[in-house]
Amino acid sequence: MSAVLLTGHGGFDCLAYRSDVPTPTPGADEVLVQVGAAGMNNTDINMRTGWYSKSVTRSTGNAAQRDPSKTAAQGSGWTGAGIVFPLIQGADACGRIVGTGSGVAAARLGQRVLVDPVLRSRPTAHGMRTLYLGSDCDGAFADYVCVPAVNAHPIDSSLSDAELASFPCSYTAAENMLTRAGVRDGETVLVTGASGGVGSAAVQLAKRRGARIVAIAAASKAAEVLRLGASRVLPRDADLVAALGKESVDAVIDVVGGEQFPDLLEILRPGCRYAVAGAIGGALVTLDLRTLYLKDLRLLGCTIAEPEIFHALVRYIEQAEIGPVLAKTYQLRDIADAQRDFLAKHHLGKIVLTP
Repeated sequence: MSAVLLTGHGGFDCLAYRSDVPTPTPGADEVLVQVGAAGMNNTDINMRTGWYSKSVTRSTGNAAQRDPSKTAAQGSGWTGAGIVFPLIQGADACGRIVGTGSGVAAARLGQRVLVDPVLRSRPTAHGMRTLYLGSDCDGAFADYVCVPAVNAHPIDSSLSDAELASFPCSYTAAENMLTRAGVRDGETVLVTGASGGVGSAAVQLAKRRGARIVAIAAASKAAEVLRLGASRVLPRDADLVAALGKESVDAVIDVVGGEQFPDLLEILRPGCRYAVAGAIGGALVTLDLRTLYLKDLRLLGCTIAEPEIFHALVRYIEQAEIGPVLAKTYQLRDIADAQRDFLAKHHLGKIVLTP
């Protein structure tokens, strides 16, 4: 089959498009999915550049200028472990089941599916643990991918494969943050990075919950973010305390971090919630513990979502309660161009690869 192999940490030359990669064989309780489309995420860039290493202190867009050997030595996988190369990346997959392993009903052959990228309770050399598709095991940047049958969710939708592939990772991350933060009808929510994949998903999903959304996005993308459901859009360099006032929001949904972090806590009301699932603006932040404990704030790190969240997302998609925000599609062989486009941050929503 054809696939993109990540061969090491570094630049775009570490992405090797190959047409002689063995097609995987589904094991017990697994299915083989013919990939129709696969979405790109920050994680794909971060894994290639080694950004998850604790030796890296800069934002994701400035991650590539470092010694790859030092990065690898300090643990460059998203869990803090090293990466075994070559690796097929890609967490977001839409396609059809074309093969089944033992224990899977043959009736599943031909089903159109959307893949939940969170692989729970999978066997590893260190015992059972949760893995992430395309990070801890081969993913969807290929013609075919094997996944546990329970992770291949049948979906009934008129949306294209590319549109459906824009959902899994970003919308799961967004709904997980909103769920853990307990966002409710009538609350005011601030969403950072609102023009990106997770941010644009969070705007839609918070609106679905009945929240009032204040979004942070580039001025050139403000109109589209408003269309997605935001009530107000502030520029990325806004003085949040001056614009909104202290203690003015009930929840912050953050994928940016960086220098704006202290203000994100200042605008939270006492007893309210900050949820984070990314740090594209910088992983190291300044925290005044007095702000945290005197305001009784809750800080929530969000990565592994419970399975019911993905079940709910499939239902929202089928009932057209949320929609895709598809910026552009590229052929899989053009992944380097797609990543350059991704890093330029001129797009809104998701960039998707098609085999």
